Amino acid sequence: MATAQDLLKAQTPTDLDSIKGWFFSSDRRMFAWLLQHQTDQGERGELVELGCYLGKSAVLIGDFVGADETFTVLDLFESAAPDAENTREMSLSYSTLAEDAFKDNYRKFHADLPEVVKGPSSEIVDHVKPGSCRFIHVDASHLYEHVAIDVDSARSLLSENGVVAFDDYRSEHCPGVAAAVWEAVFAKGLKPICVTESKLYGTWGDPEPLREAIQAWLTKDPLGFVETHYIADQPVLRTKIQLPRPPAAKSTPKPAVVAAVSPTHPPRTGVRKMAKDWLPDSVHRAISDQLQKRR
Repeated sequence: MATAQDLLKAQTPTDLDSIKGWFFSSDRRMFAWLLQHQTDQGERGELVELGCYLGKSAVLIGDFVGADETFTVLDLFESAAPDAENTREMSLSYSTLAEDAFKDNYRKFHADLPEVVKGPSSEIVDHVKPGSCRFIHVDASHLYEHVAIDVDSARSLLSENGVVAFDDYRSEHCPGVAAAVWEAVFAKGLKPICVTESKLYGTWGDPEPLREAIQAWLTKDPLGFVETHYIADQPVLRTKIQLPRPPAAKSTPKPAVVAAVSPTHPPRTGVRKMAKDWLPDSVHRAISDQLQKRR
């Protein structure tokens, strides 16, 4: 497992941001905090990501996989989408998606790959045991019909107090995600814990312990922001968290260099310079001698 310093390094533009994708500061910090908090609380379980693109968020999740835990990543990669609308979505948004590219990126940060499944997100239930997961990241199709199935899959796979993160719950270009996620809240028992600019975090267990812990964390974190909203009388935390800046490189100021002036060769005046540039050497020497005698 990565140390805190390793994680900071993985979050700087020279490292994790070398991977193309959409995984912003609030969610990087929230993923890291949630996964570490679960470990600190003794919670064990599998980790799942539905829709990995080129591996940006998967790399961070991989920092928190315990020795006895399995991390499973599922994406269509180059395989055929299950329907025409999903095929169109893939061609418009994910034309560069490739399994080899994902694996190459992941290996830059981790020696061992996660379990990689190629196929539609609905197939995740064939590869992961029900009730076994402590954390699931859903970032696959944006189509309502597919996200609704992802909601049901997450509910089936999560442990009692496991956490699911839904991407694009409020993005204008994918209203189907918003419809499926809020349907899960109002009709399928999902309890929101918090939201960031990009993701909604929830559980089918008791959300209050995590809400309290996140509130305490972000109230003290100088890079964090948190406020409480209420939806149908249930508290939901709105959060925003910046990345820590990498340590500034130390530098020693260079001593000032003062140009020494030789007493025998004073700086050229305008007359001497003109003489040097335009007159014959014999005349130039004569003028220079006269100027020297005047000093």
